[in-house]
Amino acid sequence: MTPICRAFGHLALIGGFALSSACSILPKGEPVDVYRLPVAQVAANKGTGQVQHWSLRVAKPVAGDALNNARIAVLPEGNLISSYKNSRWSDPAPILLRNRLLDGFQRDGRVPLLSTDDSNLQADFELGGELQAFQSQYQGNAVEVVIGLDARLVRGYDQKILASKRFEVRQPLNDPKVPAVVAGFGQAGDALSRQVVDWAVAQGSALYKP
Repeated sequence: MTPICRAFGHLALIGGFALSSACSILPKGEPVDVYRLPVAQVAANKGTGQVQHWSLRVAKPVAGDALNNARIAVLPEGNLISSYKNSRWSDPAPILLRNRLLDGFQRDGRVPLLSTDDSNLQADFELGGELQAFQSQYQGNAVEVVIGLDARLVRGYDQKILASKRFEVRQPLNDPKVPAVVAGFGQAGDALSRQVVDWAVAQGSALYKP
């Protein structure tokens, strides 16, 4: 091997050690806890009334930048929007709520013909809207979970708005730690889902014309 080749080999070896050392001293990312939106551990709550023959597509609600992500949002004071450190949802908030509503319809059983906006299936009605709140918030020393949805029921083939209603659920919390907050989101999601399902079934049964 010529002196020049040996020199280049020596430099490459030194460069490799330097890169390896630099990589080893880079700070490692802090672990992140990923939470699903809890579901009430109870038997399916079958709704009272006839099984409906119309189909329903459940769509993700529209949300602003503060809620259209996987961070667990919190309002610690006033209008300040923050999030819990090292914790996040398994999916962005609009997807979590859509899936909770879909689960609510499935548990209720009165509307068996269901799909979501992830599929391209045609449906008689679509349930969507705007997500107005999906956070915990403090009022003095008290903390609560707030979920707010401006729901809209639209006709499937031309997207004409047929009915709309604002829903809001507030779930007080006794513990401000993240696991208790997540449990509170689950309770609030269950309560909101029951209200939306009852409203959508009543509207759909009145509006459906086969």
